[in-house]
Amino acid sequence: MPCSIADLQHLKATSCCQITSMATESGKSFARRDKLRQIEVKVREWWEEKGVFRAEPCEKPPQPGEKFFGNFPFPYMNGYLHLGHAFSITKLEFAAAFHRLRGANVLLPFAFHCTGMPIKASADKLAREIKQFGNPPVFPSEVQEQEDEASKNADNSEGAAPDKFKGKKSKVASKSTGQAFQWEIMRSFGLSDSEIADFQDPYKWLSYFPPLAVEDLKAFGLGCDWRRSFITTDINPYFDSFVRWQMRKLKSMGKVVKDIRYTIFSPLDGQPCADHDRASGEGVQPQEYTIIKMEVLQPFPTKFGVLEGRKVYLAAATLRPETMYGQTNAWVLPDGKYGAFEVNETDVFILSKRAALNLAYQNHSRVPEKPTCLLDLTGYDLIGLPLRSPLSVNEVIYALPMLSILMDKGTGIVTSVPSDAPDDYMALHDLKSKPAFRAKYGVKDEWVLPFEIVPIIEVPQFGNKCAETVCLQMKIKSQNEKEKLAEAKKQTYLKGFTEGTMIVGEFSGKKVQEAKPLIRTRILETGEAIVYSEPEKQVISRSGDECVVALTDQWYITYGETEWKKLAEECLSNMNLYSDETRHGFEHTLDWLNQWACSRSFGLGTRIPWDEQYLVESLSDSTIYMAYYTVAHLLQNGDMYGSGESPVKPEQMTDDVWDYIFCGGPYPESTDISSSILHKMKLEFDYWYPFDLRVSGKDLIQNHLTFCIYNHTAILPKHHWPGGFRCNGHIMLNSEKMSKSTGNFRTLRQAIEEFSADATRFSLADAGDGVDDANFVFETANAAILRLTKELAWYEEVLASESSMRTGHPSTYADRVFANEINIAVKTTEQHYSNYMFREALKTGFYDLQTARDEYRYSCGVGGYNRELVWRFMDVQTRLIAPICPHYAEHTWRELLKKDGFVVNAGWPTGDAPDLTLKSANKYLQDSIVLLRKLLQKQLFGSKKANKTGAQVASPDSKLTGLIYVNEQFDGWKAECLRILQSKFNKETRTFAADGEIMEALKNNSVGQSSNFKQIQKLCMPFLKFKKDEATALGVRALDLRLPFGEFEVLQENLDLIKRQIGLEDVEILSAADADAVAKAGSLVSLLNQNPPSPGNPTAIFLTR
Repeated sequence: MPCSIADLQHLKATSCCQITSMATESGKSFARRDKLRQIEVKVREWWEEKGVFRAEPCEKPPQPGEKFFGNFPFPYMNGYLHLGHAFSITKLEFAAAFHRLRGANVLLPFAFHCTGMPIKASADKLAREIKQFGNPPVFPSEVQEQEDEASKNADNSEGAAPDKFKGKKSKVASKSTGQAFQWEIMRSFGLSDSEIADFQDPYKWLSYFPPLAVEDLKAFGLGCDWRRSFITTDINPYFDSFVRWQMRKLKSMGKVVKDIRYTIFSPLDGQPCADHDRASGEGVQPQEYTIIKMEVLQPFPTKFGVLEGRKVYLAAATLRPETMYGQTNAWVLPDGKYGAFEVNETDVFILSKRAALNLAYQNHSRVPEKPTCLLDLTGYDLIGLPLRSPLSVNEVIYALPMLSILMDKGTGIVTSVPSDAPDDYMALHDLKSKPAFRAKYGVKDEWVLPFEIVPIIEVPQFGNKCAETVCLQMKIKSQNEKEKLAEAKKQTYLKGFTEGTMIVGEFSGKKVQEAKPLIRTRILETGEAIVYSEPEKQVISRSGDECVVALTDQWYITYGETEWKKLAEECLSNMNLYSDETRHGFEHTLDWLNQWACSRSFGLGTRIPWDEQYLVESLSDSTIYMAYYTVAHLLQNGDMYGSGESPVKPEQMTDDVWDYIFCGGPYPESTDISSSILHKMKLEFDYWYPFDLRVSGKDLIQNHLTFCIYNHTAILPKHHWPGGFRCNGHIMLNSEKMSKSTGNFRTLRQAIEEFSADATRFSLADAGDGVDDANFVFETANAAILRLTKELAWYEEVLASESSMRTGHPSTYADRVFANEINIAVKTTEQHYSNYMFREALKTGFYDLQTARDEYRYSCGVGGYNRELVWRFMDVQTRLIAPICPHYAEHTWRELLKKDGFVVNAGWPTGDAPDLTLKSANKYLQDSIVLLRKLLQKQLFGSKKANKTGAQVASPDSKLTGLIYVNEQFDGWKAECLRILQSKFNKETRTFAADGEIMEALKNNSVGQSSNFKQIQKLCMPFLKFKKDEATALGVRALDLRLPFGEFEVLQENLDLIKRQIGLEDVEILSAADADAVAKAGSLVSLLNQNPPSPGNPTAIFLTR
């Protein structure tokens, strides 16, 4: 998720320094957070001292699960990292930490991207501002503020030095122009005016921001091997050599070619504008049209005098050239701004200025790249022009007004084919039927009334006038019914193209799908039309200009080539993508992705090695750099810029050396690099590759991640192809889009200072795991601060009272339940971490485990905790939370639990297999306590009906005995219902036979034969539904006649807990089937009869004794 300069326009100048002082502003208010931050500093020193995250390969190749190599798309270095970066990074960080905890050898490296346009564009913008406004610049709004302030001070007879005036309004002024001043943006980074001017040099950015990013990521607790970090561009000679080798490799395989192609292009920059060169419009592609040359017939209107002697055409862009036989007119927007532009020495096109600019970059302008406008026009000037249009059955048609034309789409001139276009049909219908409308725009009757629909395509179900047919069927009355017309267009265009047959012209009888390209080719060859392309949607470059589509002669990578695409599809099919939506995204991208312009003439980066006037663009130098991580530390010796001392010189890294390391090439006999270093580099690559996981925002599927697949399949052997991608959505803050313009924004540095690293990580884990947008909630982060610090206090309290705990093996019911909950947490949390579902891992490994601990505290009673069990809980909980809150866990591990080593690699906790029957029994116990409490309240205070009469079973102050009745097996009609459901249930699919079949079985059963079946049936229906739903969720055991445990035993073993929880003097557990037990209810037996117990639902009578 690259961080753009435009993204940082509204970040406050003091945002990165003010929060630092927050702790001192309110004293104790931030004590808990500050305690966590102090722990974090201390723990990072421990890790740093022992090199905990340094990754070294083993001599033997790793077996499955023994190593984990994960990586993240290097962020762009034109500002601070923000929470959007951090959210994606945590998906990798948590995964790597989990594998490290389990004992795997883990490599998590990190690098920084500086290639391309953004930094250079920002540096140049800064230079322009200094040149225009001075150093430091005084922007127009600042001058006005100084004048206002001076006037105010003069009125007060109090002078002020000019250098005291501050530009508080400059950002307001900059907003009015749509762009912030670059100087203001630099101030927002916390830079002083004396420092900012240095950033006119783009390489200053490279030395300033990457070290700050390293600081922030270290403070975040990223488990990174920082020796392997690097920055891109030719400032790093080793990485520069690597990219040059990669490009030469691709070219030698015929995968880089020079070609003339339509490309999104920035006129200001003078070069193609790829996705990461754009401020907006990422993913937008060129849209190709056919421009129909509609010749304007003589005599020209007086205003057109300057065009005399030229061939003048209305240039209409269409996606449906096969329909041109049915033209009845052309459409123009009356208020639209048009121009007459020179295409060559003889031809003039009338169209929008935006379209003319696009054409000028496609070799359709007398002066290349500079459209020449001979005459400014409006749509009013064009209405009534007589036209001769290619293929039209009508010899002469006219330009008429249409009010719905979009001037930012196509050329502003639209052909009208009312037989097949619902919009055209309704617009022409309105003109014909509304004389006042014609009069308003000066439309003469002879331009409209004689023209009838020309049938050109026969469409099944719709006939040969499909637009008219569909409009009548949908009862569309006017061209203003936009939604209905959009649906009509969808129906006619799709059916017309897929099922239509031409009924006019030389291709009559052919299917539209077959005829369309033939007709287009014909009118292009005869010169009656030209090819035109423009961006699908608006694209703004990082330099701030609107992009066009240019026909450029440059270097392309041949993505989409048939055989190469097959390899990419094979690679994708074997990758773990963790989401069907992600897989579909890749499959869609592979379907449309074609040649990609890989060269640029402006920006930062590596030169194309065989054509050094060009640079490798920013998405083409970042496709297999994950391989470079494996050797970066051996080449750069820990210096991310590659400028320090190293046993290997950049010039020694020749193509045969790179081939030997990465491609299994022969030993480079000509090299003077020592064989031990060469072998070490090859060992590193062979050990770590392929990478196991690459984490990224889903927006990179359409470019970077798919390029990664293509390049790996081209350059590396199959056993080194990528193992998996995990894509996530974007992050919202407090359920709103993260945006600097609204102030709803946090840099990573700000979040750490505001919440601490671990609380930030906690909230990011809780934010969500899917490809939908996640939500970072400040309340969650603040709650995490409280939870973590309170947990530390509890650990300290428990450890201080350790001598008073019960010793020996856990033996009580509460012990067994708590031990089982710990085993369940170990098992389920491991599954969630393995599936990279970190929110679920947080739930089962922290929230649920704490709930189990709290329940254990209540359940222990006078006996107190079992020492062995409490120690196991603290050990397990510390390990389970370690991937998410590593500083907290490390502090607990070493300082409180006094364990050796580091928790981050302590090993996954072991445990017995979860006892699901015991878990069910405990849920039964807890649910029963809730139920019994409600029954007691009802008996004490009576039902609503009883309250009316003042009836009350016992006084609330009485000492009560509870008689709890259980019935451990369903009987009667309930038992029969369950047997029927058992026979109609599919265990594999957890589905039942049809309801009718179940009811038929019930009628044929003994229940159905009883005389009061209709009365029983009313009871059966809700019971059947309840049990069906339960079986669908839990499986066949939900249909058993008995619970999988003894209810009597569970309740009997927990008499003390029941008494304490409900407030009873005494409790007896009784069988509802025992007459003597029922007799104990005395006069209250009617309550028992009204609410008889059933499996899972005991009932109770409360007596005073």
